Amino acid sequence: MSNSPFLNALERYMVTRRYAKRTIKTYIYWVYHYILFHKKQHPKDLTASHVEQYLEFLSNDRNVAASTQATALNSLVFLYREFLKLPFERQLQFNMSERPRKLPVVLTQDEIKRLLANLTPSILLPCQLMYGSGLRVMEAVRLRVQDIDFDYLSVKVWQGKGAKNRRVTLAPALIPALKTQIEKAKQTAYNDITNQAYKGVWLPHALAKKYPNAPKDPLWHYLFFSNSLSYDPHEQSALRRHHIDESSLRKGIKVATRKAKIEKNVSCHTLRHSFATHLLQSGADIRTVQEQLGHSDVKTTQIYTHVLQRGANSVESPISAIL
Repeated sequence: MSNSPFLNALERYMVTRRYAKRTIKTYIYWVYHYILFHKKQHPKDLTASHVEQYLEFLSNDRNVAASTQATALNSLVFLYREFLKLPFERQLQFNMSERPRKLPVVLTQDEIKRLLANLTPSILLPCQLMYGSGLRVMEAVRLRVQDIDFDYLSVKVWQGKGAKNRRVTLAPALIPALKTQIEKAKQTAYNDITNQAYKGVWLPHALAKKYPNAPKDPLWHYLFFSNSLSYDPHEQSALRRHHIDESSLRKGIKVATRKAKIEKNVSCHTLRHSFATHLLQSGADIRTVQEQLGHSDVKTTQIYTHVLQRGANSVESPISAIL
């Protein structure tokens, strides 16, 4: 795949626009397989009918889940509209995958407590925020110092999935730890600024242009910062301090799961799933949970009601009457 000039150009295009690494990897994967499916024809020479054929193949032959088919479609929409600058009709005629979505893995509150107790101190607070505020892993690691609002007990999430901004709840129990972390982040920023080679924290181009002094303002620095300075891969002369790598959270959660003897397939997203399920369980309405999670469609949020409707939460077993 790396030997393809076309795919390399697509990757560079996404990298320079600061798309998440996982998004880049995902989009490249689906574009690559789309091109292979059509016997290595250049995408600009293909039409909407070719996209329909590929999506039909994924549904009929590969039997992929509806969410997987939708990801493939989103990758091709990006390819044509954003990269190739060609018109793309979203109202395509193809067989939608009907393979049901898996129910999310959800931990009990006792399991959450055990998991958190086995996390290393370096990743405990971001994991507590993922569960306590329903954050995605990238939303947690990309938090800036100024995104924590103690006055209104909320966390500001900028440019979450789908480039949406939202406010989510902040647990009062996390305030002392967050204030300590903010002081550490500020002090680290002050120390960095004394380094003449330091160019400040990275900001999206529009923000850096609008607020030219922001890169060296401690409030704009990452809350969960990397232990070391590094050169910006897209601006080789720019020495910066990035946020912690999300892989450290993923690895740490896997280790903690084993230590806590939790026999479930736990990931960072499990904390977000558990947040949503426990909110509903405590009586929160579905629209409130939808807003907290940042879902565009309430149908996406309703998957958590299915979790609660299984077993004793909604159905009393008949064996209870005779035992």
